[in-house]
Amino acid sequence: MSLYRDEGVVLRTHKLGEADRIIVLMTAGRGKVRAVAKGVRKTKSRFGGRLEPPGHVAMLLYEGRNLDTINQAESIDQYRPIRDDLDRMTDALALVEAVDQVAQEGEPNAPLYRMLTAALRTLSDAPQRSPVLVAGFYWKLLALEGVAPVLDGCVRCGRDVDLVSFDAVEGGVLCREHRHGPALDSDSLALMRRILGGQLAAALQEPAGPATSTVSSLATSTLEAHLERRLRTVHIMGGG
Repeated sequence: MSLYRDEGVVLRTHKLGEADRIIVLMTAGRGKVRAVAKGVRKTKSRFGGRLEPPGHVAMLLYEGRNLDTINQAESIDQYRPIRDDLDRMTDALALVEAVDQVAQEGEPNAPLYRMLTAALRTLSDAPQRSPVLVAGFYWKLLALEGVAPVLDGCVRCGRDVDLVSFDAVEGGVLCREHRHGPALDSDSLALMRRILGGQLAAALQEPAGPATSTVSSLATSTLEAHLERRLRTVHIMGGG
């Protein structure tokens, strides 16, 4: 077996046998990796709580045929402000769940890795939790996947005025004549355009209100349409 070093964010874990755990990570160099942490469930485990979502760790691993094995793991950041705040922790779990669904095992995706670590850093460092951080991440994730929503004109006819609805399956806004799907007001459309138009930092300062609620709901439904599955964490977070 070959030995290699990498760093990654823990996406999820599950038990293996009596003492081990499988750790799923988004790594900097190898994309999504599934690895075994041996003895991690023992009270005297040398890994401690480092290998729990959404921990950011530097690792030494053995490459295996089906699963790699984590030999060493040192914490880069445990995002203590996230772990100490239930709402922020729920947001973090919504981020890592989305990445877990999008990332492919063994396929490096440096932009996605950077986007995830940046979002977790923002979530950890911000004085106040943004109501659109998860939504902003979802929209940017869709753009990274090459399926950014059409926001500058009706997806049916191209008309750029009187845009009143949004359809996740069609992938964008629709005018009054072709309206279909949830209603979309001008404030929500403007916020979505800021998120995807290079003004994400400013958009994250938007206070909670009807626009942030609409943008968050549409982000979730659009990402779910792309993934063809329901996102568990965000529905728990929203009570849905």
